[in-house]
Amino acid sequence: MTETTDWVPAGIDVNRPSAARVYDYFLGGAHNFAVDRALAEQIASMTPNIGETMRSNRVFLRRAVRFLAEQGVRQFLDIGSGIPTAGNVHEIALDAAPGSRVVYVDIDPVAVEHSRAILSGVGGTGVICADVRDADRIIAESEKLGLIDFAEPVAVLLAGVLHFVPDSDDPGAAVAALRDALVPGSYLLISHATGDGQPPEVIEAQRLSSRTGTEIALRTGEEVTAYFSGFDLVEPGLVFIPQWRPDAQDPVDEHPERVGAYAGVARKG
Repeated sequence: MTETTDWVPAGIDVNRPSAARVYDYFLGGAHNFAVDRALAEQIASMTPNIGETMRSNRVFLRRAVRFLAEQGVRQFLDIGSGIPTAGNVHEIALDAAPGSRVVYVDIDPVAVEHSRAILSGVGGTGVICADVRDADRIIAESEKLGLIDFAEPVAVLLAGVLHFVPDSDDPGAAVAALRDALVPGSYLLISHATGDGQPPEVIEAQRLSSRTGTEIALRTGEEVTAYFSGFDLVEPGLVFIPQWRPDAQDPVDEHPERVGAYAGVARKG
């Protein structure tokens, strides 16, 4: 059966797997191909619960964006966004607060090109190709798009991205630069993989991620909390992803630690 490629931007090789499309597959999206699904299954065989973790992370992001919109936030900077799948930040934000503006940022050129194609004609949205470690560029290009005004409150979303930045690249400095650019009333959202509460065999399996070329740095709750320095964590604080303001349709089971990741949202006072 031949898969349709009419949504794929020119110049994208659909015969090579893309990290962004693999992520899309785990989320149940439609922007992936057999080669991406094959790699996803290989990763899943090496890393227990990775699909559950990715889906839980996306559900958290949706809940949090609704919460942020309720707090009056109208500017969203989603760094490490991947491909905008169904129910992504701009859809949630625009539904909750018409007129919201969303800028997606990703270092993967495949994700960026797909994003630009998908968002063509969608007002209030923009896409930047940049690395989370280059805060100055992200800030400058967001302003250049005319979508983010850092003189007004902004929600910076770092969902599932910082654990791809090794300690040697000082992720704390990158987050600090983003925090410093925000005015009072702004928010910082972070979700991050952890070894806390995980049995040794699961931690070892997660470390096998290095074989895929994308190693994950597991960090403790204390280390993740440090990224929010100077901001006030909103209730319920930093918790395992399923525990962050769950909806009635997303009940928390007896082992929320199984997702192997923390989530938190904090406000700049």
